[in-house]
Amino acid sequence: MNETLYGRRSVLEALRAGRRRTWRLFVAEGAQTRGTLSEIIEIARQRGLSIQTVRRAELERVVGNDHHQGVALEASAYPYADLDEALAAGQARGEPPFLLMLDHVQDPQNLGTLLRTAEAVGVHCVILPERRAAGVTPAVSNASAGAVEHLAVAQVTNLAQTIEAFKRQGVWVAGLQPAPKAIPYDQADLRGALALVVGSEGEGLSALVQERCDWLLMLPMRGRITSLNAAVAGSIVLYAAWRARSS
Repeated sequence: MNETLYGRRSVLEALRAGRRRTWRLFVAEGAQTRGTLSEIIEIARQRGLSIQTVRRAELERVVGNDHHQGVALEASAYPYADLDEALAAGQARGEPPFLLMLDHVQDPQNLGTLLRTAEAVGVHCVILPERRAAGVTPAVSNASAGAVEHLAVAQVTNLAQTIEAFKRQGVWVAGLQPAPKAIPYDQADLRGALALVVGSEGEGLSALVQERCDWLLMLPMRGRITSLNAAVAGSIVLYAAWRARSS
């Protein structure tokens, strides 16, 4: 099934990555063709894509919202990765696995933010459950500023079983959950083979997933609020893990 990507960064990174089949580029009338948009149009011409100038109202109809920034791209659906191949790619670089697992994150903005951070810190693969969770839609690609176009994302039928499979391969699994037995993230050893699990908005990690984690992490809070947005908390720990692995 084809879909329409929108937003300048999402469209540009999809074209740069070259992982999707692409057919038509839509550009809004009056859009200033310089900077990012100029680069998009140049790549589209090099690829031999059909470039159509349309009214903004027509572009909003094609995209389904007004967040298109004057450009949209007709492309194939997001190419989910094979989990084994994604892990092999990290091994080929001589790096221990660095994975992000999301336990039923449903908000496209939160998912996009986590994917953007994951790509920035060199996560080898992001694992999503197939059901009751947001997938990689055009809205998520836009929210990630196109980062997901360069990232390996795999879908699995059962997150808890996948955790057990990782553990058998020597991967340590840390769940982000403010539970009584959780330890501060900056006191945990985040080096080596690691899978970080971030839970859904509001509910956090499911009981089944918590039970399978080697340890639980929490972020110390000094203010009056008791928790952070899932994407913010996950991004903080991802950067901490990257720093630990780099040292």
